[in-house]
Amino acid sequence: MKQQEPIAPQGFNPDNLLNTLIEQLSLKNDAALSRTLEVAPPVISKIRHRRLPVGASLLIRMHEASGMSIRVLRDLMGDRRMKYRLSGAQGKPKLA
Repeated sequence: MKQQEPIAPQGFNPDNLLNTLIEQLSLKNDAALSRTLEVAPPVISKIRHRRLPVGASLLIRMHEASGMSIRVLRDLMGDRRMKYRLSGAQGKPKLA
């Protein structure tokens, strides 16, 4: 099986986010975190090994479980973008 390249942008480090959540929620390990967030344990493992990004739905689950704001959660994993850019072609009518 071919080894996947990490998908993480520079500066992205989900370990801080996951470790902080484990500490804040008084959990023992990643397995307990996966149960709390209601995701399969491999999801947490793939995030920790930078093979899977933290998606919007998981970020919302983290927010709901911890009470921490989305902004704080994103800061913890190193995502400091203030806004997301959309393609310039999006939303423009097609010329006939």
